[in-house]
Amino acid sequence: MTASSVEQLRKDGNDLFKCGDYEGALTAYTQALGLGATPQDQAILHRNRAACHLKLEDYDKAETEASKAIEKDGGDVKALYRRSQALEKLGRLDQAVLDLQRCVSLEPKNKVFQEALRSIGGQIQEKVRYMSSTDAKVEQMFQILLDPQEKGTEKKQKTVATLSMLGTRQVVSILGVENQAVSLAACHLLQVMFDALKEGVKKGFRGKEGAIIVDPARELKVLISNLLELLTEVGVSGQGRDNALTLLIKVVPRKSPKDPNNGLTLWVIDHGLKKILEVGGSVQDPPGELTVTANSRMSASILLSKLFDDLKCDAERENFHRLCENYIKSWFEGQGLAGKLRAIQTVSCLLQGPCDAGNRALEMNGVMESVIALCASEQEEEQLVAVEALIHAAGKAKRASFITANGVSLLKDLYKRSEKDSIRIRALVGLCKLGSAGGTDFSMKQFAEGSTRKLAKQCRKWLCNDQIDAGTRRWAVEGLAYLTFDADVKEEFVEDEAALKALFQLSKSEERSVLFAVASALVNCTNSYDYEEPDPKMVELAKYAKQHVPEQHPKDKPSFVRARVKKLLAAGVVSAMTCMAKTDSPVLTSSCRELLSRVFLALVEEVEDRGTVVAQGGGKALLPLALEGTDVGQTKAAQALAKLTITSNPEITFPGERIYEVVRPLVSLLHLNCSGLQNFEALMALTNLAGISERLRQKILKEKAVPMIEGYMFEEHEMIRRAATECMCNLAMSKEVQDLFEAEGNDRLKLLVLYSGEDDELLQRAAAGGLAMLTSMRPSLCSRIPQVTTHWLEILQDLLLSPNQELQHRGTVVVLNMVEASRETASTLMESEVLEILSVLAKGKESPVTRAATACLGKAVEYGLIKPSQDGE
Repeated sequence: MTASSVEQLRKDGNDLFKCGDYEGALTAYTQALGLGATPQDQAILHRNRAACHLKLEDYDKAETEASKAIEKDGGDVKALYRRSQALEKLGRLDQAVLDLQRCVSLEPKNKVFQEALRSIGGQIQEKVRYMSSTDAKVEQMFQILLDPQEKGTEKKQKTVATLSMLGTRQVVSILGVENQAVSLAACHLLQVMFDALKEGVKKGFRGKEGAIIVDPARELKVLISNLLELLTEVGVSGQGRDNALTLLIKVVPRKSPKDPNNGLTLWVIDHGLKKILEVGGSVQDPPGELTVTANSRMSASILLSKLFDDLKCDAERENFHRLCENYIKSWFEGQGLAGKLRAIQTVSCLLQGPCDAGNRALEMNGVMESVIALCASEQEEEQLVAVEALIHAAGKAKRASFITANGVSLLKDLYKRSEKDSIRIRALVGLCKLGSAGGTDFSMKQFAEGSTRKLAKQCRKWLCNDQIDAGTRRWAVEGLAYLTFDADVKEEFVEDEAALKALFQLSKSEERSVLFAVASALVNCTNSYDYEEPDPKMVELAKYAKQHVPEQHPKDKPSFVRARVKKLLAAGVVSAMTCMAKTDSPVLTSSCRELLSRVFLALVEEVEDRGTVVAQGGGKALLPLALEGTDVGQTKAAQALAKLTITSNPEITFPGERIYEVVRPLVSLLHLNCSGLQNFEALMALTNLAGISERLRQKILKEKAVPMIEGYMFEEHEMIRRAATECMCNLAMSKEVQDLFEAEGNDRLKLLVLYSGEDDELLQRAAAGGLAMLTSMRPSLCSRIPQVTTHWLEILQDLLLSPNQELQHRGTVVVLNMVEASRETASTLMESEVLEILSVLAKGKESPVTRAATACLGKAVEYGLIKPSQDGE
């Protein structure tokens, strides 16, 4: 093609461009480029293509074409200008301004370039102002938080960078906004920040000068200090205050008592205890006071409880008591009635949290007297505070007896005479709590026969009244949580379908503070609290010494408990508990988790009920309960998981990746501090899992279960010994376990051989199965069997002669493996009675046993140890 062709196509393209046919112009320029244009022509064609893309608003391609033109001719001012236009549209102002500056330097008098440079300079200044504003930084913060492409470590690093740029105080202030979604997002972001900082503190990290974070420990305290300040700021939303408390609960106390450093807790107590108490003692939203939700005071109680539990010595606890008492005294004395109300409310908060601190505060001069006096107030707000304090004070039998003598008549009077539902229901709960002070001890009741049943009936009536707000109905559940210690109350409660339905609906509501009371009532109804039958000899001794002997209610016998469990299952208790276990709230404390675990264990006690529990999501709910909470709670949940794994298909009960999460809780039941039943059920469950897949076997090995399983193979209890052997035989399908058996200097193989000769047929079957599999997969073990015990031949003969065909088959497989592994071993076997036994077995009816026996004889013929005719004799 000639240069004139290129020129003609370029001219055609220009004409089309002028007519507004940008697509046609682009085609013409593209054709011209394909005709071998000179470098100068190529530059012109590329910049023209850039102009077409600008008109078509394809700015990425416009930038690319302009850059190609500049590569051909670095002084092409039109190409530079067009690229600056594309870059401006793409938001890359810093690069666009460089191209414009180049244009102005090439053509200083060009007013178009000068105006464009002024315009883009103004845009850059505006962007700088915006990027330094809080709004922009918040926008970036949420982009980082919500970016699904970000990985964990990368997100933490970017979050730290964003918070550094934005300022910790600004992010914490966002936590307090009215918009719940924004507050929650800020809460999640701060949690990532805390995780990153605590990781830095744990690793002893210290950044270099100029780094985003130089001292993680210092930054951690700054962040916590800002949260503590937020707690008492007027204008902060109730939800924001709750989120701040949630973060403090999660990040301040030690995760484990094994961690010797509780310095962060001590620092928070010294610098923020008064602020936490201020939230806990806040009276219901009077003007100018802190805004709180229905859950705020409970969250404050939980935080106080966790801080107190994290203290390590009497001196630290005494300091906590002193600070609490000084704070309460500052309000109680010289602040008038409003001050006394706040002081009493703070005492209630402590009684619900660190009750030792609450009890000490209650014994302060004049506090209990003020509570009793304010119960008689005509002001609803004052009565509410006083009655609630009275309820929380009646926590122990000793104090309950004191209040029974001094406050029962007052509570009864409030219940009968008050016209306000909020007061009546709280007074009723106070009576419920006092009436249940004897617990499950049938002989130790505070009130006359039938009184507790009347109180429970009224509680159920309140509970079923959906015209009452959830916050008030919660107190009806609190009453039932106390009264269901009485077996008569339990029986009537589980018969009341409407009450059960109302209870479960309330447990799924926004009223999170009801969870503990619901769980407590369910523990009582299922008798899943700890109870030990008293030793008859000790009972006789106590009677002789005229000591009190606890008595169990006749309706707390196992048959009644099983019937109550059936009724709860039919009413949908599993669905309600599954929702409760999913709650992401501080109200779901370790103690609350333990109660749920206890109930779940009671629900799966009977094999026929386990299908219902699985179908309603019980298996899924148990996993987090088994991994977090009190030691007792985790153990109870793990045992419930074991029961489900034993009797149901684990792949259906725990679908997908969830099945691998079951392993760790099950392995935890193998520890020596667990009961024999728990050990046994864990071994049975692990046996099922080990038989499913190699990946599950590897997970069991990773959790270091093998040494514990081996230990239980020596257990005296025959059922535990048998379960451990079965589990080990399933695990023997893994190479790592086979290596353990093959290693020199151990008795693992000897134990399997000896167990194959035990009288316990089930143990014998498990050991022989393991022996058959191991000798098949590791032929080298075959030659070692004669060395481990002098009784090996006798044991094999007993297996071959067993009337149990399954044992017989496993025995013939072991013999076949030994014969195939070594001519020497085969010779020893053929010189014994084994030859005669195999000959008889080979003539039997077609079966796996006859096939294995025939194969043994065939191999012996091949070795020349016997003649072919002997095979048929």
